[in-house]
Amino acid sequence: MRVMVIVKASKESEAGELPNEQILAAMGDYNEKLVQAGIMLAGEGLHPTSKGKRVRFSGKKRTVIDGPFTETKELIAGYTLIEVKSREEAVEWTRRFPNPAADGRHGEIEVRPLFDLDELGPQDAKVRGRPPRGDR
Repeated sequence: MRVMVIVKASKESEAGELPNEQILAAMGDYNEKLVQAGIMLAGEGLHPTSKGKRVRFSGKKRTVIDGPFTETKELIAGYTLIEVKSREEAVEWTRRFPNPAADGRHGEIEVRPLFDLDELGPQDAKVRGRPPRGDR
């Protein structure tokens, strides 16, 4: 099961502040453990939404909206993709994640499974550019 571990944005991350050296070192150590366990697929931090854009769809119309976006509780600052055996294992690994907020402030991380091609119909798999598992 592939899981996205989503680090929620904060006022600091939206202001473009990088985590302090202590947090960066702890995150590096944590990521190294994920790699050693053979479960890390990817992981990146994101620039603040002031450097981002959104594309809003309304029928055939597309509207581009420049950042920043205001609701930080709905935004993400980074993510890690892991492949584990169960949702419980994903939660256990996430509980070991260093608090992404400095100085013991409130931080939040969301854990969400990704759809696997086996869960989608053959047509959906083709849309994703990959054949269903039975066709590989």
